[in-house]
Amino acid sequence: MKYLVLAAVIFATLASCAQNETNSNNQTETAIQTKNTDNMEKEEKKKIEGLLSTYQTCLNTSNAKLAQSLYTKDGVFMPTEAPSGIGAEGILKSYEFVFAQIQLNIEFQIEEIQVEGNMAFAITSSKGTVKIHANGMEVPEANRELFVFEKVEGEWKIARYMFNKTEPKG
Repeated sequence: MKYLVLAAVIFATLASCAQNETNSNNQTETAIQTKNTDNMEKEEKKKIEGLLSTYQTCLNTSNAKLAQSLYTKDGVFMPTEAPSGIGAEGILKSYEFVFAQIQLNIEFQIEEIQVEGNMAFAITSSKGTVKIHANGMEVPEANRELFVFEKVEGEWKIARYMFNKTEPKG
């Protein structure tokens, strides 16, 4: 009987050790997966930051073609006090209209980027100056922006973009 009890204790101890090993392995795998996911998300955010940097360049150089290239084919650009640009041709015309009116010199501050699969969004603010072509005046410019991105064929593109002024008109 002693041997039977001893065998049961040994079996229970081995089973417990095996379960602890399995739990430890599962925790390690989960930690590795979380780290990999975090690293992938950081990489995607860096790519979006690069896209926003290129977008800032296109605004400051009044490059409508470059702006158009940063959007998805069915993208939507919703500028303040101007018609929305919908689709590639509409986006190009909208930027050409805006750049015919003003010359921007702004800098983006990224406040938040969230990535979920092939979609992402960013909240930014921008400050700088705008030169009004009609009268040559240069005035302060400040906006807050909402970007929605879509990953198309492995590349982040702007799917929707909207902004509004943060300082009242003078």
